[in-house]
Amino acid sequence: MIYPDFPVSRPRRLRRLKILRDAVAETTLLPNDLIYPIFVKEGISAPSPIKSMPGIYHYPIEGISKALEEALERGVRSFLIFGVPQHKDDMGSEAYNRRGIVQKALRELRSSFGSEVVLITDVCMCHYTSHGHCGIVEGEYVDNDKTINYLAEISLTHAEAGADIVAPSSMMDGMVKAIRSKLDANGFYNTIIMSYSSKFSSSFYSPFREAANSSPKFGDRRGYQMDPRNVREAVKESILDVKEGADIVMVKPALSYLDVLRAVKESLLVPVAAYSVSGEYAMIKLAAERGLVDERKVVLEVMHSIKRAGADLVITYYAPKVAEWINEGYNPF
Repeated sequence: MIYPDFPVSRPRRLRRLKILRDAVAETTLLPNDLIYPIFVKEGISAPSPIKSMPGIYHYPIEGISKALEEALERGVRSFLIFGVPQHKDDMGSEAYNRRGIVQKALRELRSSFGSEVVLITDVCMCHYTSHGHCGIVEGEYVDNDKTINYLAEISLTHAEAGADIVAPSSMMDGMVKAIRSKLDANGFYNTIIMSYSSKFSSSFYSPFREAANSSPKFGDRRGYQMDPRNVREAVKESILDVKEGADIVMVKPALSYLDVLRAVKESLLVPVAAYSVSGEYAMIKLAAERGLVDERKVVLEVMHSIKRAGADLVITYYAPKVAEWINEGYNPF
């Protein structure tokens, strides 16, 4: 299109009044767009602060309903559940134990809230394996084809316990197909799969790994998580997962991968989620605590940038706070 030049064209006209800026804003952020990650941990009797993530806690089974209640009051309705078990072994057996920590949490929450909440579960093995890798290890190699069968079994136990959405995050080839087949064979046709389709081997995960006690005991995860230098590969991974049955795809991390998020969004017709990860949260939180940035302004700028890049859903540890600020009518723009 050809636009007239200055002085006929004056884009500042639409920026002069706040009410006009809000009226023509291209990006919106609502509490329903947010997903709140929650850590439930065995062996504790009260909420326990996570040192690497100020303001975030491990919750016992008995306290997890209260944590959701507080977020619900602010308008957050979707929750991503991570389990931290007491027992770990080479096979990650607690991950698919029908009496495991996540399975218990799901039953507790479904009993407390019914259909008032959307319960999402992380489907991986790194929190449960003694070696800290995301699957079944042969020597020092994560066996892809063995692992996907275990991921399918984990997903089934989560669906049985009440999960609305299962979110496989191990980045194994074929994991979505294995999970979809397992769920459908057992009658869980309506259980949604939100795949961590573009999960990069990122340095931004360190606080989470402390929270979940999931750091690898040898090697690293670069052999199965994605290379941070790639974007076409992320699009390819996302397309493959949709073909295998993913209902939602995810880009993780968010802030350093906004170009990836945009590329994935433009290539697919399914909803796209972005995970604003623990390192992103910790950087803002710690900078705010030192008085270097205005926490509310920075967080809302980051959230809108993620939505602007193409995210339909944003997974963030700031979810309750963001929802509260939105409901209070706080708008720094």
